[in-house]
Amino acid sequence: MQETGTTALLQAIMSSAAYKLAESDTDFLALDELRAVRLMLEFLKPDMTMREHRINSTLVVFGSARILPEKQARALLEQAESELQAARPGTDTGSLEQAVNAAKRKLHYAHYYEQARTFSELVSCQFQHSEQRDFVVVTGGGPGIMMAANQGAFDVDCESIGLNITLPHEQQPNPYITPELAFRFHYFALRKMHFLLRARALVAFPGGYGTLDELVEALTLVQTGKMEAIPIILFGRSFWEKVLDIPFLVAEGMIDAADAELVTYVETAQEAVEVLKNHYGDTCGHCPVMIPRPAL
Repeated sequence: MQETGTTALLQAIMSSAAYKLAESDTDFLALDELRAVRLMLEFLKPDMTMREHRINSTLVVFGSARILPEKQARALLEQAESELQAARPGTDTGSLEQAVNAAKRKLHYAHYYEQARTFSELVSCQFQHSEQRDFVVVTGGGPGIMMAANQGAFDVDCESIGLNITLPHEQQPNPYITPELAFRFHYFALRKMHFLLRARALVAFPGGYGTLDELVEALTLVQTGKMEAIPIILFGRSFWEKVLDIPFLVAEGMIDAADAELVTYVETAQEAVEVLKNHYGDTCGHCPVMIPRPAL
């Protein structure tokens, strides 16, 4: 009888939260007091993994998750137009007309998907080899422009990185990220750090709040000298001049005239590659750009 009671007591001890190894106790690790440990882990895991993969420098590509491949956008427009044409005479077609206009905007921006894919393909095939990987494309890991950039590297059998983030509506990684380099973060701050830690250029396509957040933060870091100057390339002058009115900021005295030179506008992947070439120099005859190894 006593032996049975002892067994039950031991079972209660061994199944208690206190008896778990601290490293295995997820409830313990999730406590507010352990936030510093979680921050450290979110820094170390991607950093150590990228070092293992000999990733020396990266190219950051930002842009809207809502931009579609041209074929898909065109099909969406054709469907919307077909539904509008099929509407019965006299019926309210307001919502159908809105759908057509929205689809037209999707198609208008779809060419950026192809440009992001081409840009990633061009830079990836030039700077990745077994000894050292330079200009490895890194994205937020989601759909749209992010998927296009990861896909470009995938197309030429090169590695690319995806930095996903946990959100209320869970973000699913796109399928073109190198599996060993598909990371997921809880903290935006650590994710931002890994975007820029090895960055040798930032390329921003049209996008929304997320793209603006990352772009303006990078501009601030360069402007204040907290980060070395790197090419900050904006695809689509007409879009960015409306969204980010830099001449207005200069005219109002909110930034210096020199700060306006921190960004370069391009329209094509080839133009973006030329910007990199002009910034870093061309020291090998067959490569469009040659990037020196950064001191990390």
